Amino acid sequence: MLPSLCCVMTDMADCSCRALFVKNLSYNVTPEELFDLFGKFGPIRQVRQGIASGTKGTAFVVYEDVMDAKQACDKLNGFNFQNRYLIVLYHQPEKMLKSKEDLEARRASLAQLKQQHGIE
Repeated sequence: MLPSLCCVMTDMADCSCRALFVKNLSYNVTPEELFDLFGKFGPIRQVRQGIASGTKGTAFVVYEDVMDAKQACDKLNGFNFQNRYLIVLYHQPEKMLKSKEDLEARRASLAQLKQQHGIE
């Protein structure tokens, strides 16, 4: 597995990649179950579970130490948990911001094309 872009540093202690983004969770999973599963790799600072319709089945897990986060990411990505294979990624807020900017640019371009061609 390739290291996260934000973790490509000479000193891993300076890395802020302690946050993991988890996808493909069961809608019935509890925060306690996530703490139990991810806590096997080290102390957890926070678990935030998605509850809105667009974020259900996802969670953020923030570790105290970057090496614990790396170990959890390496071991739990693809792990079968509650009959679902987890997708565990490093949280990359700069990538999410770029995606939002790209989406807005595409929407503006689409609106302009619709206007040019008289499409509602």
